[in-house]
Amino acid sequence: MDIRTTGGPATAEEMAAVDGLLGPPEPAPRHVAYGGRIARTQRHLLLPVLHAIQDRVGWVSRGALEYACRRLSVPPAEAYGVVSFYARFALEPRGTETVHVCDDIVCMLAGAKAEHGAPCLGLCDRAPATLVERAGPSADMVQTPPSGPSPVRQGQSKLLRRVGVVDPDSLESYREHGGFVALKKASDMGPQAVINKLIESKLLGRGGAAFPTGRKWQSVADSSVRPHYLVCNADESEPGTFKDRVLMEGDPFAIVEGMAIAAHAAACEKGYIYIRAEYPLARRRIENAIAQARAAGLVGFEIEVRRGAGAYICGEETALFNSIEGKRGEPRNKPPFPVQSGLFGKPTLVNNVETLVNVLDVVNGDFGDTRLFCVSGQVLQPGVYEVPMGTSLRSLLMEHAGGLLPGRTLQAVLLGGAAGSFVTPAQLDVALSFDGVREIGATLGSGAVIVFDNTADMRQVLLRIARFFRDESCGQCVPCRVGTKRQEEILERMLAAPDGHGRGDMMLLSDIAQAMRDASICGLGQTAANAIASGLTQLRVLNG
Repeated sequence: MDIRTTGGPATAEEMAAVDGLLGPPEPAPRHVAYGGRIARTQRHLLLPVLHAIQDRVGWVSRGALEYACRRLSVPPAEAYGVVSFYARFALEPRGTETVHVCDDIVCMLAGAKAEHGAPCLGLCDRAPATLVERAGPSADMVQTPPSGPSPVRQGQSKLLRRVGVVDPDSLESYREHGGFVALKKASDMGPQAVINKLIESKLLGRGGAAFPTGRKWQSVADSSVRPHYLVCNADESEPGTFKDRVLMEGDPFAIVEGMAIAAHAAACEKGYIYIRAEYPLARRRIENAIAQARAAGLVGFEIEVRRGAGAYICGEETALFNSIEGKRGEPRNKPPFPVQSGLFGKPTLVNNVETLVNVLDVVNGDFGDTRLFCVSGQVLQPGVYEVPMGTSLRSLLMEHAGGLLPGRTLQAVLLGGAAGSFVTPAQLDVALSFDGVREIGATLGSGAVIVFDNTADMRQVLLRIARFFRDESCGQCVPCRVGTKRQEEILERMLAAPDGHGRGDMMLLSDIAQAMRDASICGLGQTAANAIASGLTQLRVLNG
């Protein structure tokens, strides 16, 4: 039976977009059908094909989707479930140029307003920001204001020492500044010695979970199941976080070198780097760095760049696996853990960009346990700052980021992004370390530090955070799908009440938050109430 969707056949241009990625269709022999494993091997190309269609014509029509399904042997209903999941894919006709206006927390503080605003575009150091998509044969995406190096204090930085110094498009420039020395040392040392150095360094993952990096690498290396996969998680979508963008744009060869060391140590046959769609410059520079490194014979394993499609949840590692496999970005239950069964069901090593760049210093014997923080909001010098672990929040804001605008006073700091917690002015001396922030009930998270002075409307900030989680919930589990929606509704009702709030609504919010923490599949639902709860209790927003 030929099951079809509505909408007519694909146009010649849409078919050309698909064939340009997959190659021309081969005429199938008569009376031969391919199915099962052979057909499923093409499923992982679904997102790249959808991007190719939208890049060419500006949206994904039903006819184009159906043609892609025939080429990939994917059921149309499943493909529609995928394309409708991701915010960057348009299912209705639109112009060849589309402008997305960010109205997330930091851009909102800078005056951005939009009827249908986009979530954080990762340009918080240059807020307000927009993203322009242009479709056609020479399709591109442009971030505005133009991205570039954030403030870096030369001589005080380690991870950022090459940003703004090397030519990010030149392998020769990178090698002149010590590039690929660590990879050579790692090759000479051997895989187990590299892992031992990581274990001794006590490097913790910089993606937010703070898992010991050496233990993770050892687990993958020890697995007898083959192949092993390596994934660099560059889907940096936490509001207020942009450090990975700065590293990829300013020092792309370092990420490639870090991946090469990881693949050597954990015996990974293939690597993927998953970069959020909103980072076009970062993606181009990483692709160029991979091509140059491979051409020079410096990287002996395959690294494939995959473009995200506008889903915050794909920053969660198992949701990212599903996205690479051509599925909806929905998290998986754990166990099994990725080191046992990850991408395509095989042992998988996952690290974020900052973690992999740290590996170079570990191998070179120069690891200093610094941390990158993304300072944005109402400060004089927003940007990425590298400071030793344990530096006080006060020092980061006042000595590095320049403090507040003249005549302003500090109202609060959101530490850890939308999934983090608010810090009050009385807590500014907290040490920026895993243990230090834990003592005040906060978390470092992804390194986001958003500053609010006395002019900020914290009620609107809380509402924007609630809207963010409601919009970004993947909808797979009931506690998160329903909880984030009810949280937003209750908060709107409480903030709109002329006489403040009732005790009943506060208790209801607390119950919803507890249910999400206890029963949600992944960290999105488990942390969706953190900032709102701390805003209501720590900052007493409704009592102000």
